[in-house]
Amino acid sequence: MTHTANTRKVAIALAFAGGLLTPFSLTWLHKFYMGQYLWGLIYLVLTPTKLPQVACCLEGIWYLSQSDDSFADRFPNAGSMLSAAKISLHSADSAVVMPADHTAIQVATALRELDQLRQDGLMTEYEFEQKRRKLLEKIA
Repeated sequence: MTHTANTRKVAIALAFAGGLLTPFSLTWLHKFYMGQYLWGLIYLVLTPTKLPQVACCLEGIWYLSQSDDSFADRFPNAGSMLSAAKISLHSADSAVVMPADHTAIQVATALRELDQLRQDGLMTEYEFEQKRRKLLEKIA
């Protein structure tokens, strides 16, 4: 089985997991795996609306309907987040080189925390929107 076939299967599994595993709200995860970080953040922010769950199921079906070659052509960055993490050795100790998109992961985590504060009533919708925009500017 080729790398492209594995990448496509993982994308399909993550898309359906995001659409079908409601309590865990993993709708954003397959977008990050596909290298579409902005869409991942949008899905994360829209998670309470349940729209990303529907989109995940539709995307899972779409990924299933494509051949491996078509998938690789359409999504060249799929799986790049995992392959971007490299280990380099320096003298006696080893250091992990973080993916180039580490900032996007940090922003996603911060957005989740902000959304939780908003849901708990500790932040107004206006404050949430201002902070959300500032965070999204970091990765744009």
